[in-house]
Amino acid sequence: MEIRKIVTVVEETHADGLKKLNTPTRKAAAIAVIKNPFAGKFQEDLSELTDAGEQLGKMLGERAVAALGIPKEKAESYGKGAIVGEQGELEHAAAILHPKLGKPFREEVGGGKAIIPSAKKLGGPGTGLDVPLHYKDAAFVRTHYDAMEIRLPDGPRADEIVVALVVTDSGRPLPRIGGLQKHEIKGEDGLR
Repeated sequence: MEIRKIVTVVEETHADGLKKLNTPTRKAAAIAVIKNPFAGKFQEDLSELTDAGEQLGKMLGERAVAALGIPKEKAESYGKGAIVGEQGELEHAAAILHPKLGKPFREEVGGGKAIIPSAKKLGGPGTGLDVPLHYKDAAFVRTHYDAMEIRLPDGPRADEIVVALVVTDSGRPLPRIGGLQKHEIKGEDGLR
């Protein structure tokens, strides 16, 4: 895997609307811009990208949690996403995000029984991507349904892929729409 750039971003929210928060909510994205080895050509076997996904799951997961400055077990929500440059194909993002990335990412956030929500798209430099988020141990915890936008002004280039992993230390600021709360989860099936 050839990495051109790694970017880490922390978003800290102190107020939402007209109300200040007692404790800020924080999201961290760890983003890598990698060379797409299959740019401009069709390749049946995408295992090179699935292997890269495994490496990125560990590396970016560790960086995102470290950026929050919390023990990995304190991470609450997670999500993943990728933007493939114009000489690639959507399946290149799927190859990175789905077969092998999840296990090492879950290890870096101290668990994670729920599915890791994901988003993928094709685009050029400056393309934005909303990386979906939800609670790591139970997908139906509404307080944690959220997203974090990632965007790099110089990526992806036509022969690159931008890969982002996002971790939070809490749910949305000021949640109040009801539903399952994190203290109510059973954590048995990744749903409730």
